[in-house]
Amino acid sequence: MQILTSLDRPSSQEFLSNPVPVRTLRLVALGDSLIYGFGDPEGGGWIERLRRRWMSPQGEDHALYNLGVRGDRVRQVAQRLQAEFSHRGELRHRVPDAIILSVGLNDSARLGRLNGKNFTEFETFQEDVAHLLDQAAALCPVYFVGMTPVNETHMPFSNCLYYNHADQYRYKEVIQTACINREIPYLDIFEMWLTRGDNWWRSRLHPDGLHPNSDGYQSLLEDFLAWQPMRRWIG
Repeated sequence: MQILTSLDRPSSQEFLSNPVPVRTLRLVALGDSLIYGFGDPEGGGWIERLRRRWMSPQGEDHALYNLGVRGDRVRQVAQRLQAEFSHRGELRHRVPDAIILSVGLNDSARLGRLNGKNFTEFETFQEDVAHLLDQAAALCPVYFVGMTPVNETHMPFSNCLYYNHADQYRYKEVIQTACINREIPYLDIFEMWLTRGDNWWRSRLHPDGLHPNSDGYQSLLEDFLAWQPMRRWIG
């Protein structure tokens, strides 16, 4: 099936510079468990919470597809990017109005031990991020939501994956720099949450130390909606 590309569509930066009136939008969110919403039995994650806000017959008729897959790394998201939304009824034969991306944490994990190899080697990660962003930006405007901090004292996750703040910082900096170079808006959740204090961000994590809990996903949604690119675009 031939999917129309967006060679004549505005970039994310053009959307920010020239915001259009709120209209019916067709959006997709791709990424890992932070998009999927694992750890939030109350609201199903921040994407699901946002989707529900738009389901009222009296409200905006935006459609938001959750295409998060637990455990995905950047390369896996890139591999399934176009095929995922091309099979959604409202998006057949067209691209979304925008793509929300959130992925990269799983790439940073250390395998087997505290000083083990990263799940995705750093140099490979840089290449994978560039490929994903170039692929997505060629289709439609892109907005990137960064990773939440982990609780290092609760590692390892699944008895084999060691996440830590130092690697999180290195890997998220790659994403942020790549986004800046492509004029893709990047929401730095990692830094934002850490500045609010240890008690604040730790209280918003699931007992596994990796995923947000229900309060965490609600805070993530509030941060997203307060983000200037979103305020200017969808109101």
